[in-house]
Amino acid sequence: HNNIVTKNLWRNPQVFFKYFFEIIMKYISLFLFVFTSNLALCQTSETDHLESNGFDAKRLSNLTLKLKELSDTKQIPGSVTLITRNNQIVYHEAFGYSDFENKIPMTKDKIFRIASQTKFVTAVAIMMLQERGELVTTDKVSKFIPEFKETTVAIKTDNGYKVVPAIREVTIKDLLTHTSGIGYGFGIASQEWINADIQGFYTADRNETILETVKKIAKLPHNAHPGTEYVYGYSFDILGAVVEVVSGQSFEDFLKTNIFDPLDMVDTSFYLPISKKDRFTTVYLYSEKDGFERAPDNGTYDAQGKHYVYGPKKSFSGGAGLLSTSTDFSKLLLMMINGGKHGDTQILSRKSIELMTKDNLGDVKFPYAGMGFGLGVQVIKNRASLSVLGSDGEYVGGGAYRTEFWVDPKEDITGIILVQLREPQYNLRFHDTIKTLIYQALR
Repeated sequence: HNNIVTKNLWRNPQVFFKYFFEIIMKYISLFLFVFTSNLALCQTSETDHLESNGFDAKRLSNLTLKLKELSDTKQIPGSVTLITRNNQIVYHEAFGYSDFENKIPMTKDKIFRIASQTKFVTAVAIMMLQERGELVTTDKVSKFIPEFKETTVAIKTDNGYKVVPAIREVTIKDLLTHTSGIGYGFGIASQEWINADIQGFYTADRNETILETVKKIAKLPHNAHPGTEYVYGYSFDILGAVVEVVSGQSFEDFLKTNIFDPLDMVDTSFYLPISKKDRFTTVYLYSEKDGFERAPDNGTYDAQGKHYVYGPKKSFSGGAGLLSTSTDFSKLLLMMINGGKHGDTQILSRKSIELMTKDNLGDVKFPYAGMGFGLGVQVIKNRASLSVLGSDGEYVGGGAYRTEFWVDPKEDITGIILVQLREPQYNLRFHDTIKTLIYQALR
């Protein structure tokens, strides 16, 4: 503007402020126009992305509402859910808090204790060794760990129990299918396991290697004879030790070299670097009566698990030891659904995946209707028996802190739900609701 206009404005403050206000409002209007236009474009783009991958965006919004509700009503402290279809992420959202008391929001990059989801990773490692000719699943475990040459079983009697020799040796396949007869030390001979200071899935506090621990397990009375029953327990910890013996590497180094680095799983490890401590999600305990409460700082699996950050860092548990993120674990699932390929790299043979994801139990009964057990993963044989939406042929797994993953080859879907909630009775069946809300949105 010329000097005359400027002088007039300064001589009349009312005119000046009116002029100034008009300019500001024009810029605000321009900003809001650009912002809302971009927001509309983003929403349209997201909707188009979902629609092009076979999801009804409006119906999938029911999932967002439910996940938000679960946190808002304090049923779970926080969660991260990631879904892929056709090799693309179609849904990746975080809700609630990673630390409820300190009101630290849950974010998509938080690191979780995935516990028994580790078993799936261990099974992949064993199959990789078989593909290299280093072992076969019919091998006896004693070929690699001689302490398993002669094992024993606790048999119930009228006066308690007696210990008898196992009817045969444990094989690699027995371990992969949880038919080794080896539990978590809570059977009828539990006192002997307590005396040996071995019980439960948590080993991060142990100042010894996993190989040293499983050698002690070999000498304790087991729950059942090999090949006769499905017994959930230390089988995959033993497999992790087998990997160490066969490869000559620590289990940690083997996984990093052969799985984590090739898949760019940068946040998956047995122990947490101090630099990532702020991304570690808080553990909560749940009961129907009291809801959830913060787990104590000291302890093992019903605590915060401080050993994952500050412990001896010697025990690499193939059964329950890994920490990971939704993004990292999703990369492993995508490799599986793509026939073992990641980009141009073949991580695992598609024939190994076919074998892993079929029911391998034979005459042994799996404890849940409509399901069987493959090699390191549960297999859905009859989805109708479970009364939850999904597909026959899915394979699924989960962990003690209520994490869960699944791969659905029929629909080309992978999914992972991460929370940190210890609820041993599993009465809070939010996984079923979440999966139903995902599948009801398919077109």
